[in-house]
Amino acid sequence: MKMNPVIHFEMSADNQNRAAEFYAKVFGWQYKKTGAEMGNYVVVSTTESDEKGPKKPGAINGGLYDRSQVKPDQQYPSVVIHVEDYKEHMEKIEKEGGKILGEPMEIPGVGWYVSFRDTEGNRVGILQPIPMN
Repeated sequence: MKMNPVIHFEMSADNQNRAAEFYAKVFGWQYKKTGAEMGNYVVVSTTESDEKGPKKPGAINGGLYDRSQVKPDQQYPSVVIHVEDYKEHMEKIEKEGGKILGEPMEIPGVGWYVSFRDTEGNRVGILQPIPMN
């Protein structure tokens, strides 16, 4: 069976600016704020990257989003796993006892994303990236 790598992490924040500045000052991470059309998400670079992603094998980048009391699953850090076919993996997740959280969403210029809860209650995401030329 092909292994699907972790390609992204996400963390919630009560104050995205404060969190971004903290990680920039402590770890040298760079960040880029998106607009309302992208949910005011903050993209975080933890390593030298280009348009294809991290240049260093095994390194991943991530993001920060607003913490929500309405969505308790989104209060804790999570990882995002690369998949070739998100629909196929949604079926596998449910077949093996996981639960899909919400509907898949297209992230413009990135790919298709959906969160799920694994058999242990952890919130995890899957991403089918747009093919890069």
